[in-house]
Amino acid sequence: MLIGLVRDSVMQCFCHTCRAPGILPAVVSRRSAPMKKNNKIRSKQPRLNKKVKFITTEIRCQEKSRGGLSYEVILAEPAPNVAVPKRPVTPGKNVSVEEIEQKLKAAEERRISLEARKMAEISIKLAKVEEATRKKDEITNEFITQTKEQLENKMETHVEKREAIISDMKEKLKIHAQEIEKTRETLEQQKANEQKAIEEKLKTAQALRDENIKKMLNRLKEHNTIKIAEIKTQNNQLENQKLEEKARIIENKLFTAEQNREKELLKKIEKAQKLERRAEVVRQNKAQTQDMDGQQSPIASSG
Repeated sequence: MLIGLVRDSVMQCFCHTCRAPGILPAVVSRRSAPMKKNNKIRSKQPRLNKKVKFITTEIRCQEKSRGGLSYEVILAEPAPNVAVPKRPVTPGKNVSVEEIEQKLKAAEERRISLEARKMAEISIKLAKVEEATRKKDEITNEFITQTKEQLENKMETHVEKREAIISDMKEKLKIHAQEIEKTRETLEQQKANEQKAIEEKLKTAQALRDENIKKMLNRLKEHNTIKIAEIKTQNNQLENQKLEEKARIIENKLFTAEQNREKELLKKIEKAQKLERRAEVVRQNKAQTQDMDGQQSPIASSG
């Protein structure tokens, strides 16, 4: 409503009597929608004589700043003779000094009681704050103790698991070393047995050869010395060749057996060395962890 009055007053004259529209036509706002033509037939209605009551208003426009306007809306003229209601004068009282002292005393008591109430409220608030801080400290201490216990339990379980793993590895290494020792002893025993068997075979072959030679010599005594010598030399050559072939075969077998045994021993020794290195690394890690635990324990005690 006020905006409509301001807009109409800007487009009209500022005098109280004229109330005539100004020369400038009404400015159509850009945001207002275009008017639609109403093609409906209007019915004639009887006019009613109504008395319009005008309110005397005045709008004063003043440019306060550059590009800005201020409006003063005056709804009515000031009444010339208006009686201002006066405040009734209270009759004076004769106040005595005792009454003044009593009032001051009562005011002092009220002030003291107000201060006491304020101090009580402040003390209650401080007690609440202290209770909240105490509860917070208790919660934080409980959380710290719980986390400390959890960490200690985790460390204990970790240490137990680590010791169990180390002991298991030690047992496995011990069993493996025993197995290596057993295989070495069995290989040495096999080698000694093979050497004994080869020596016995050689002895039996030599004995059989000597017996055969003696038999052949006894048989060849009846023949001529030349034939005997030729046959003897031939037999010796054949026997030597056979013995050389047998000795060569036996030497080849012994050499291959020795190479295979050395390869097996090298493999076992490499495995044992790897296991020893792993055990050494485990021992070093254990020593480092013990040093770290020893360093952390004085830090925890100092904390």
